Amino acid sequence: MDEANIEAVRDWLTRANHDLLAARTLESFRSQFDTAIYHCQQAGEKAVKAWLHSQNEVFAKTHDVEQLVEQAMKMNAGFAQFKNAAQILTPYAAAFRYPGGSEEPMPTREQFAEALQHAQKIYDFVVDLLPGEARPTQN
Repeated sequence: MDEANIEAVRDWLTRANHDLLAARTLESFRSQFDTAIYHCQQAGEKAVKAWLHSQNEVFAKTHDVEQLVEQAMKMNAGFAQFKNAAQILTPYAAAFRYPGGSEEPMPTREQFAEALQHAQKIYDFVVDLLPGEARPTQN
């Protein structure tokens, strides 16, 4: 990867990491699982986009983690392990962001914990695939 590509990948991952940190911070506010779970979705999405960017792969401007994982699988079969996680995370881009977006008014602590676990695993997988210079500095 050239320096500009490394910087862009690092930026995607830094933002994904910030979403993970935001989700964990919001977890302490029991009434804010709707916002916290959104950040889990965003972290998973941005991590996969970081990988695609590292491979010079053009990707759609989408919040569909399933679509992004399918695209990533074409270059690295290891992403197949995240098909279920992507299916779980994708709806959280909007499900709880607006009134009437979900059958349930707010996500449960269990839904949030599952989403956070999936997002963290995707993030860790992507970081481990990349060379050290493309990894974000730890906050």
